[in-house]
Amino acid sequence: MGRLVPAVTRALDILELFLDGDGTLSAPDIVRRLGLPRTTVHELVTTLAARSYLVQVPGEPGRYRLGVRPYQLGSRYAEQLDLAAEGQQVARAVAETCDETVHVAILEGTDVIYIAKVDSTHAVRMVSAAGRRLPAHCTSVGKMLLASLPEPELAARIPDTGPLAAMTENSITDPAALREALHAIRERGVAVESRESNPDVSCVAAPVRDRTRRVVAALSISVPMIRWTDAREEELARLAARGAADLSERLGHRGAA
Repeated sequence: MGRLVPAVTRALDILELFLDGDGTLSAPDIVRRLGLPRTTVHELVTTLAARSYLVQVPGEPGRYRLGVRPYQLGSRYAEQLDLAAEGQQVARAVAETCDETVHVAILEGTDVIYIAKVDSTHAVRMVSAAGRRLPAHCTSVGKMLLASLPEPELAARIPDTGPLAAMTENSITDPAALREALHAIRERGVAVESRESNPDVSCVAAPVRDRTRRVVAALSISVPMIRWTDAREEELARLAARGAADLSERLGHRGAA
């Protein structure tokens, strides 16, 4: 790695200050928070403003907010993101931590589609494949994604007109019961399914958000029942939430997932 350029580092430190608080700062605020000389801050702020990285707040002389250039750079970054590729990297990191099968899935209609998958190294493990499609209400990733939908959209996808398809005897087939389960998932922030899509497997899933805070995917950890306990469920729920938060951050999301 080459030598870091101090002036560039300081300029980036200034820009990153605007990620906190109300997004506005004065030069004295920057001096106080970074401990830089006033002259240095004045020169850097003037340069950043000249290049549209900062702009003065209307009606508040001497106070700045982010300009259009960071937005343009962020938009270009977002255009280049590949959810499947980013998801595969995060899934691999999560799987290395827990040595269980990890999936990333998206919602399409009333089904989920796995777009990334990393296998456990255990001899006994869940067997699946990227690209596989399953009924959303039978999976932890699917229930997590359904729970994130606005009520009108959920009602359109899961009407109360009849029973839902079952994959195992533990699958939820009553729309009213599914809605109760989705309410509990919203309260907890993670989804769990026990032998609902596979009689020998339980799963836990957490939501993945993009830069607009919209849930665009879910990350799950699947475990054979021989390794599933209440304590393991709690441990994996935390790990799934951390993995989903990591993927969300890669997609530009800021804040608690």
